[in-house]
Amino acid sequence: MNRNTFNQLIQQGSWHELFITEMGWNAPQGQHFLPAITVDDTDYDFTVVAQRNGFQILTCQVAVIPNMSTCRKIDLKLRRQANDYIAIYTLPQSEHHLWACPLKQNEKRDMVVVEYATSDQADFLFSKLAAITFDIDELTTIIDVRQHVTQAFAVNSEKITKDFYNGFRKQHKEFATFITGIDDNIPLYDSKKKELNRNKLWYASVMLNRLMFCYFIQKKGFLNGDVDYLTNKLRQVQAEEGNNQFYRSFYRDFLVSLFHEGLNAPHHTPEWEHRFGRIPYLNGGMFDVHIIEQQYDDIDIADDAFISLFAFFDTWQWHLDTRITATGKDINPDVLGYIFEQYINDRAAMGAYYTKEDITEYISKNCILPWVFDRVAESSSRDSFKPNGYVWLTLRESGDRYIYDAVKRGYSADWQQRIPADIAVGIDTSTPDLLERRKQWNRPTADQFALPTEIWRETIERLQRCETILKKISSGEITHINDFITLNLDIRSFTYDLLSQTTDHRLVANFYHALQNVTILDPTCGSGAFLFAAMSILEPLYEVCIMRMQEWNAENPNLFQKELGEIACKYRSNIQYFIYKSIILRNLYGVDIMVEATEIAKLRLFLKMVAVVEVDKRADNMGLDPLPDIDFNIRCGNTLVGYATEQQLTNDLIEGDMFAKQEFEEKIQEHLVVVSAAYELFRQVQLTGADDRAEYAKAKKDLRKHLADLNELLNRHMFAADGASDYDAYLTSHQPFHWLAEFYNIIHGKGGFDVVIGNPPYVEYNKRNKETGKSIKDLYAIKDYKTINCANLYAFVIERSCILSNNRDNIGFIVPLTIASNNNMADLRNFICDQGTSWFSHYEIRPAKLFEGVEQRLTIFFMRNTESKVLYSTSIIRWHNEHRSILFHMLKYAESFNNGSIWRISNMIEQRIYSKFMEQNPTSLLLRRHGDTIYYRTAGIRYWIIFLQKGFNTESLSNKVAHVENNDIALSLMAIFNSNLFWWYYALNFDMFNLKDYMIFNFRYTYSLNMGLSNLARLLENDLEKKKIEQPINSKTRGIVMTSYYQKKRSKPIIDEIDKVLAKHYGFTDEELDFIINYDIKYRMGDELNTNG
Repeated sequence: MNRNTFNQLIQQGSWHELFITEMGWNAPQGQHFLPAITVDDTDYDFTVVAQRNGFQILTCQVAVIPNMSTCRKIDLKLRRQANDYIAIYTLPQSEHHLWACPLKQNEKRDMVVVEYATSDQADFLFSKLAAITFDIDELTTIIDVRQHVTQAFAVNSEKITKDFYNGFRKQHKEFATFITGIDDNIPLYDSKKKELNRNKLWYASVMLNRLMFCYFIQKKGFLNGDVDYLTNKLRQVQAEEGNNQFYRSFYRDFLVSLFHEGLNAPHHTPEWEHRFGRIPYLNGGMFDVHIIEQQYDDIDIADDAFISLFAFFDTWQWHLDTRITATGKDINPDVLGYIFEQYINDRAAMGAYYTKEDITEYISKNCILPWVFDRVAESSSRDSFKPNGYVWLTLRESGDRYIYDAVKRGYSADWQQRIPADIAVGIDTSTPDLLERRKQWNRPTADQFALPTEIWRETIERLQRCETILKKISSGEITHINDFITLNLDIRSFTYDLLSQTTDHRLVANFYHALQNVTILDPTCGSGAFLFAAMSILEPLYEVCIMRMQEWNAENPNLFQKELGEIACKYRSNIQYFIYKSIILRNLYGVDIMVEATEIAKLRLFLKMVAVVEVDKRADNMGLDPLPDIDFNIRCGNTLVGYATEQQLTNDLIEGDMFAKQEFEEKIQEHLVVVSAAYELFRQVQLTGADDRAEYAKAKKDLRKHLADLNELLNRHMFAADGASDYDAYLTSHQPFHWLAEFYNIIHGKGGFDVVIGNPPYVEYNKRNKETGKSIKDLYAIKDYKTINCANLYAFVIERSCILSNNRDNIGFIVPLTIASNNNMADLRNFICDQGTSWFSHYEIRPAKLFEGVEQRLTIFFMRNTESKVLYSTSIIRWHNEHRSILFHMLKYAESFNNGSIWRISNMIEQRIYSKFMEQNPTSLLLRRHGDTIYYRTAGIRYWIIFLQKGFNTESLSNKVAHVENNDIALSLMAIFNSNLFWWYYALNFDMFNLKDYMIFNFRYTYSLNMGLSNLARLLENDLEKKKIEQPINSKTRGIVMTSYYQKKRSKPIIDEIDKVLAKHYGFTDEELDFIINYDIKYRMGDELNTNG
């Protein structure tokens, strides 16, 4: 289709011809007109003009083009009739159109819109249509069509965010140089670019955060209806005052008043409004007088700082929602978290890393939703959760709906007949010559079956797994929500469907009450990535519950009076805003040791709320409900230091005078009760939308005072109990955070938090910082931790999280792979596995990695307190970058065990191999002090580990040697340690980085003389020597030296022969041997996979 044809069809509104004739879509089937949908007293009538595999193209003529908020409300009802669609909203007699398409990104259904005023302005849309144009004879499924639409319309916010960040780094540094009045005698950085003037740089961040917030809200018209308010005011003020000649600065004469007297004040005088215009009261604490502003009363910022900054900001399109424009420079509030984690505070140096949305979503949904299901199953809806109740019957009748698209790619009931014959011949494992019959399984999969980079071996395994899951679903084997984690099913869609389809109003009521009551904590929250993920998971469930309650209330006004009455309070016409406010105040809690982190977290949550409100100039406060004050939900302090529970406080009171102890306990208890009452009052004032701002201010002031008094008592007591000498220095270094005081209503009232999720810092407790010469242990002492021998902060955070949870342990974290393998983490592994059911998934760094720019192998784990103790694990997972979008859809768990380490077993074949393997003796029994040698290297572990019998001819600090009794044993072990079986053993057990003696010689092999192995060992060593490459390297200690690179993968046919000999020794079946020989093969062989032997 050429551009002229496109323009003509757009002008004529010939949607049928555009999609069917020009783009290869099909005519609609069945009813062409959908039932009318009513949103905000407006009817929307949709016509189906085309479809492909059930994906529908809809048109709707409207009097006013709907905004993003309205599109979402429409989608909430429209998805019942058309789950997959593109809706084209048109104005009569106009070329002004809006295309709205709901897409699932990171499991969240979000709306993407493209708008144009005339066909000539639709260049950007035209550029997208090629991705959703199909050939007449092209075979597709609904999964294929979804992928094409996602490819066309998904917003690549990650790339845009990085581009913005690169410019922001420069702006941040320059902005700080224009600030005066904050320790001006201290330079910003030292010669090594290390931060020196922390307060000035912190204030630069505070100001940029405030200004970015203002840029977002001004684009919605909340600053006097002017989308360029700040730039225009800067010019206006400079013109009025004589361009710096007769006034101090834009900062002092305008911004300070805008922030403190405008955005932070509920009432504005006519004189103030004459100068500043109509400005909403935001509350929220963001525009309070900052602690830096309290400490320094002579701060100023030159106008040049704002001229440069605004010029940079004005090159970007600022949106509070997800949209795409032709500029390719559309940014949304996600940029704030990325900026903070990547730059402002150098979090990586503290062992903290930016956690992408797919990670936070995967962890959050598998902790939050199982908790909600368990609570509802304990309610009056318990019958719905019986094996034949509504919940599991819905699943049983769902077919493949809750199996992710990636898993069922290419699947059909007759898939074994559809795949190529030379692939299908290898499926039967009961007949001979399995390796020969599977010789084609490592070639790339045909497109109609393939996922990115997939080979047939992976495809067959995936399709077999899909078939197995379908059988479990249809047979009714799945009757507990934990199975959704184990089988990796779409738990979010399942939950939503249960609520949208049920006819039982009690079930919805019990779900809603569970949602309102769940308390979710990130104990090291950073900029709030996990809190955002939690909000994303809760929001659509709140939404569908409220929609269903409104439907039932319309039929019977006696139902849901209390729940809907709360929504009807002042400013509650916008239900989305109410939902976000409820989630933020009721459900989300975070703590971080850096105050800057908590500021960013609150800022991002506030922007999320403002995004769903449209400006109403006639309404009070421009239609914006003042933001919730979450100073007491998002707190600053040291998660690891402080009294977490009353029991911990009691333990510290055991010694000493009995009467003094009793008096102190009574005093503490009195303060705790007062703080609890003050907090509850403060929260209720916000939830009920009280008009009396004086009441709100007094409630906040009282709470702060009572909390400060209680913390002072606890700090003094802990200081004395620790035997410290300087109280002020102690507070600075330890930053105690007393969970018992800060969250008394949760710790005491509920027994702890319901869900704990996060990404804790990966910092060794005893390791000294190269610059300061001090370790964390030198800064503050950790005491009474069962995991103290693990000597890493992430272990301590996990243990503290268990203490902070309410004995249900719905806990999920992403931590280093060492948790599953390293000896020093044994106490932590035992601690987790003893709690009940746990799931571990493990991630390599090659060829792609979870954390960008960081060489960090990782594990994600969940733990749930259950009667039975069961452990599930994945294999060590590798993937290519193009596979990242479906990475978490493809996870595959199998039952495993904690046997010294957590074995990364992923299927029944490995379980059988493990059983046979463990029947053998450890090879350490063959070691001697002197004798024949085996040489190996402890560094450079990637895909291949080199063992030699004759030794390396180049020097290296990583060269090691072991001794055995005779040459036959040495040759046998050399062959065994080079085998695919050894690589399997290593990949299942260890950290994929180190190769230590205990890792090598715990390998199981009961020695018996085998000349076949000895001969293969000689053959392999000769082949390795023949194919090695000598290259110079620059050593820090020895200068330019030659080193040998062994191209072991070129010797793979010999290694495979070794495994065939070993298979007879261990008693492996052909299927087990095939698995071992081909373990990790796509990544180990790379481009040579289909060119070698």
